[in-house]
Amino acid sequence: MRSRLLAGVPALLLLATLSACGDDSTAEDPDKGASTTPSADTTTTDSTADAAGGQCDWEEDGEAARPVDLPPTDPQYSGDVPAVLKTSIGELTITLDAAKAPCTVESFASLAKQGYYDDTSCHRQGNDPGFEFLQCGDPYFDPKAAEADAKTGTGGPGYTIPDEVDGTETYPAGTLAMANTGQPHSGGGQFFIVFGDSQFPPDYTVWGHLDEASVKKLKEATASGNDGYWAQSGGGRPNTPVTFESITIG
Repeated sequence: MRSRLLAGVPALLLLATLSACGDDSTAEDPDKGASTTPSADTTTTDSTADAAGGQCDWEEDGEAARPVDLPPTDPQYSGDVPAVLKTSIGELTITLDAAKAPCTVESFASLAKQGYYDDTSCHRQGNDPGFEFLQCGDPYFDPKAAEADAKTGTGGPGYTIPDEVDGTETYPAGTLAMANTGQPHSGGGQFFIVFGDSQFPPDYTVWGHLDEASVKKLKEATASGNDGYWAQSGGGRPNTPVTFESITIG
């Protein structure tokens, strides 16, 4: 599934047809498609309410890029959850916010433990001021290929997860957020890492943050820019690949 971003800004959308990645966006590809901002009086989504009740409403959705089991429907984590991403640019230390986004954290932890993200590379990077991000989590992407495969940006785990947004989301440097297709309940395995204060609309679930040292590593790696592959919708493939080797939760 591909993710998208708003028109005129890099869409963090899914690229798959925009399945959480619409067609080259970041939502699972941030730059494909326009998102709808929650109304001012929206304080929580139905999905967030369900998560608070202890139930995560996973919806099976097409073929998984890699075979995985569904996560437990009852969140196993609470509060701040430490995690370490071992990557090609060094270790990135993160804190997952299971209080704000219990289902998203549950899904990420489940996929990480099953090795879903191992040996995957971030496929999209935006370097425009106000929209600085890396979109990651697509097993289909091959950073060594001269041209992106037709499936690039469309990879998902075979299920979607509840949106956990309330309209107050902001995206300062270090934010971890989910990509989506612009439609409700369309996030999957793709996510984006913000390495510079960014101005995305509050449509993407925020589920954690990197520490200051890790943000610095990302800034150094992304300084080389991108190849402009998705110039029309925003961003391109990273010139400096960021590949996940392993992920440790807790």
